[in-house]
This record gives sequence, C-alpha cells and structure tokens, in this order.
Amino acid sequence: MSTTDTSSPTTMVSTRQTLAPQTKEKIEELRQTEAPAYRLAAVDPDFLLGDSTRGVRFQLEYMKVQEGLRAARIRSTIVVFGSARIREDAPGRHGRWYAEARTFGRIASERGGACNEDGGGRFNVIATGGGPGIMEAANRGARDAGAPTIGFNITLPHEQRPNVYTTPDLTFRFHYFAMRKMHLAMHAAALVAFPGGFGTFDELFEIITLRQTGKMPFCPIVLMDEAFWRRTVNFEALAEEGFIRAEDLGLFHFAEDAEACWAILDREGLNEPAP
Repeated sequence: MSTTDTSSPTTMVSTRQTLAPQTKEKIEELRQTEAPAYRLAAVDPDFLLGDSTRGVRFQLEYMKVQEGLRAARIRSTIVVFGSARIREDAPGRHGRWYAEARTFGRIASERGGACNEDGGGRFNVIATGGGPGIMEAANRGARDAGAPTIGFNITLPHEQRPNVYTTPDLTFRFHYFAMRKMHLAMHAAALVAFPGGFGTFDELFEIITLRQTGKMPFCPIVLMDEAFWRRTVNFEALAEEGFIRAEDLGLFHFAEDAEACWAILDREGLNEPAP
C-alpha cells in the first residue's frame, strides 16, 4: 500500500484526532443556531402560530386591515350581505336578487360619494364578505361605477376564493370570524341585507343588536325583498313575546329594489361611523 494513501487506517485515525475538536464545536454551534429557540420571535412560524400568541394574531388581523383601509382613505362603508349561492343566470327571483345587488352597488357608489376624493377620504364604499353570489354582485356594481370596493374574505375549510370584482388593495383575508365581523361593523354607515342563509342572518342580527343596544349609534338597515324576510323571520312574534320592544321593529326597513333601497338610505342619512 502506498504511503500517500489517505485511506490508510493510520492516516484516518490521525485526521479524526486532528479535526475532532473543531468539528464537534461546529456541530454544537449548528445545533444551537438551527434550534427553534434561537429564531427571532418575529420570524418564527412555530411560535407565531402557537397557542400563546393567539391574542397577538388577533391583534395583527385588526392592525393589517386597519392600515390598509387607512392607506386607501376609507372613512365609511355600506355593507352588503346575502347568499353566496345565488348566481347571475339563476331563474326567477334569485337572478333578480343578483341583478338588484349589482344595481345597488353601482348607484350607491355613484351617488354616495365613494368616487369623490375631497382630501378627507372616501365615504360609503361598498364592502362585502368578498365571496360569490350577492357579495360578488354588489362588488361588481361598484366596479361598474369605477369605484373602489372592499372584500372581507374569510379562510374556510373549503377555501373561499375572492370574487374578481374587489379592489386588489382592498381584498383582505381573515382567519378569525370575530375580527372579520368587527371590521364589517365598525366602518359601516349602512347595512343592506339581501336574502341569504346563516351567514347573512348572523351579520344582520349582529348589526341589529348593536343598534338596539346603542353600541352602534346610527346605521340604517335595509332588508331586500320583504316577502322573503316576513316568511323566514316572524319579527312581530318577538315583540309579542316581549323578547324585543315594539319600537325595535323600527330599527330596519324593507325595500323591493335597488332604487327603493337607496331612497331609504338617502332619507335616513349616511353618517361616518364614530372612531
């Protein structure tokens, strides 16, 4: 065997003995610097997505969207809710609801000041849950008017995709339903509820409750298609049972089309929500 053969047993032992302390030190250093504990907290996904930082994530969702709205100078919104399952080409009243939501999004944007920039910001910007159906229609109507329009999307087990009509810089996504609901409510100068399911009822009754309890001093509420709402909710029965006051029935109005809906909002007034 050649004396220069580096694979000889004698040479291998000598090399191991020479490099062992340095190698061991390097390995220990790597174990330290690559350990999760060494990561900066702000860039540690395991930490940021852990249970102890749930409150921080909740706060971040509030702050990120609030900064986005502030950058766009959004001062108030008109929230439009309704079924995500309604399609533009649906027959009968479903198709009509889509058409009326689109028309309302357009006329509210044209007449409500969403396109007017006077240095003080944008008012009465159409805001929806960002999904399909009635939400898509309202955002689409605002886009027809050339106005900005907001989508407050939510992460769901079966991923919701934002409709294509929301303004990219105003297309937000939430993990927490509670924070999404907070942003929908806190900027609202009005709520227009088209027929829908659990999500629509959830948003509607939250806003009604905030109005009823004085947590939201002023916010006109319009329910589109009185026959649908009378058939699905017996509001008068709630008053008869004493669960609500008779005057609480005046917290909302009914309308049959987009023009009538806008007329109600115009009559009631659209105030900027309190900060």
